[in-house]
Formats: sequence, C-alpha cells, structure tokens
Amino acid sequence: MKCRFCQSMESKVIDTRPTDDGTAIRRRRECIVCGKRFTTYEKIEDLPVMVIKKDGSREPFDIMKVRAGVRKACEKRPVSAADIDHLVDGVEKDVNNLLEQEVDSATIGSIVMERLKKLDEVAYVRFASVYRQFTDINTFMNEIKQLLGEKQHDN
Repeated sequence: MKCRFCQSMESKVIDTRPTDDGTAIRRRRECIVCGKRFTTYEKIEDLPVMVIKKDGSREPFDIMKVRAGVRKACEKRPVSAADIDHLVDGVEKDVNNLLEQEVDSATIGSIVMERLKKLDEVAYVRFASVYRQFTDINTFMNEIKQLLGEKQHDN
C-alpha cells in the first residue's frame, strides 16, 4: 500500500478491525520509510448494477441520484439527515439484494417510494409526483386518495 505522505510502497499493518456495519475491514498502517501512520479500508468489490431507464438506455446505478431525489422530496419537511441516510442505505441494500446485474428504473423508484411512504407522506407524494410524472390535478388526487385508503386500512 502506497504511503500517502512519502509515496513509499513499504508499510506494515499495525491494527485491523471490521467497520461498524461489517462491510469493510479498517487497517491502520505505518510507513516503514517515513514512520507516519494512515488508514486504509478493504471492501468487497461490487459488480456495478446497471439501471435500465425508461427510454431503454443503460447507466450505472448511482446512489447519489437517489439521495438527491430523496433530499429534494424531503425539503422543508421534519426529516433528519440521518433518516435520509438510513432510507438511502436501505434502498442501496434492497437494489443489491435483488442480485441482478440490470434493474429497471421503475423497480428502483418503487423501492424508494415504499420507504418514503413510511418516512414522510408529504415527501412520498412529492417524489411520486415527479417519478410518476403527474400530468394533472386528477392524477395527483388519485395518488392522495390511494394513500389515504391505505392509511385507513392500516388503522
């Protein structure tokens, strides 16, 4: 491992432990040449999931796009950054747990909407209005009626 300070390739591992979530190994290293210490992480290499978009094109799954959409939907709502992070992490795990190399954007959108519905109903409707491309007030009202119907059914 190359030292970030002197660029030497000679270092030794001083400490090794798993990260809190268990998805990586944290290694504390010491450069043999300059003596400075630095941290590295070892993580399983993920095969990139490709997203099949509505127009048929494909692009790599980008969790930052999901995060941006969720943040926008939760803007000015009483939703903490930690709640958004938890939701986005869950979406990423759900997509990876599909064990598919290609996932259509509708599936990802559905996963996000199910999680948003539980987190904040207003954010859910905002996200759904963009995701489902509501074209008029009737489409918007139908989504709200469906949400209210599910809420009454749960009670």
